[in-house]
Amino acid sequence: MKLPNDTLELFSNNAVIDKKGLLGDETTERLKRLDLSGEFKKKLVPFCRLKKGEVWNDPVFGHRVGVLDASNSEGIGKIFEGRKASLVINDPPYNVAVGNVNTDNLFKISLNDYIDFSRKWVLNAISIMQKDAHFYVWLGADYKDNFQPLPDFMIMMRDFADLNPKNLITMRNQRGYGTQKNWMWVRQELLYYVKGNPKFNVEAEYTDIPKILRGYYKKVNGKITENFERSKSQFIRAGNVWVDVQQVFYRMEENVPGCYAQKPLKAIERLIVSGSAENEIVADFFAHSGTTLIAGERLKRKVYTFDIDPVFAEITIRRLENFRKTGKTGWQWNNPFPELNTEFTAEQRWI
Repeated sequence: MKLPNDTLELFSNNAVIDKKGLLGDETTERLKRLDLSGEFKKKLVPFCRLKKGEVWNDPVFGHRVGVLDASNSEGIGKIFEGRKASLVINDPPYNVAVGNVNTDNLFKISLNDYIDFSRKWVLNAISIMQKDAHFYVWLGADYKDNFQPLPDFMIMMRDFADLNPKNLITMRNQRGYGTQKNWMWVRQELLYYVKGNPKFNVEAEYTDIPKILRGYYKKVNGKITENFERSKSQFIRAGNVWVDVQQVFYRMEENVPGCYAQKPLKAIERLIVSGSAENEIVADFFAHSGTTLIAGERLKRKVYTFDIDPVFAEITIRRLENFRKTGKTGWQWNNPFPELNTEFTAEQRWI
């Protein structure tokens, strides 16, 4: 039996065959990667409650989920209806052909087309932001293609006078793209901009990692002090290099089978706590696995999110419903679509 290459491609979370699964282990995901399984994904469409252009209104807390195009201003107006967000979190396609595979959901298009697409959705995001608001975007860099689109996107952002750059955050993955002829790529980049002068809750920046090293002495009010004496916390601040966030993989409760490169709940919650208050609106223009919605539900923020793909919009809604019913943040390796018989052969079980 021939196995796919078991190195993890750029920015990958879950792109390796589980060899235990090939031996009959029952803890492998029940859904294949949906971006690589176009024909299978079509079988899920009849179970999706939303069609293109439709919006689901949460009757419990007021979240909204839609099947909309982030680059289409008409659709954006339909879901927000004049309401404004204090925080916008975006995880768009990276324009990187992950594993050398070009798919509808992780597409690789010309750089000019990608920047044109990005310009449209960023403009739409600005239109629904409060006068003082935070803007984040996860983005990748394809070293096989001159590191596009990260530097190109950053240059493009200079055209938006309403948004001012604040930081470039790096989240370290436990896994990455491994090679014998290069440094292992284990990073994900998060660009941070603001509109106006929004409040930043610095408490959100503190991790649960205790400080263990003394040092950094300086004179304060005539007295030599070290960092423990001056600090307001016994814990390390995350800063703009995050090493305390667990990369999502199939054995974690929050895992959503079939969703590739899922963002960790802890990372999204950190952003939400830092840049919004309870009952405020948090926007996510690329719902995918629904992590922002779950984070908002847990933190009492209203989340308006959408995806151009009805399958991922449905997964987002089901994840919320499953959380409310079971208290679980995901399905681990189980199937979010129990209506469909998804017994696969060993060769089809991806994690």
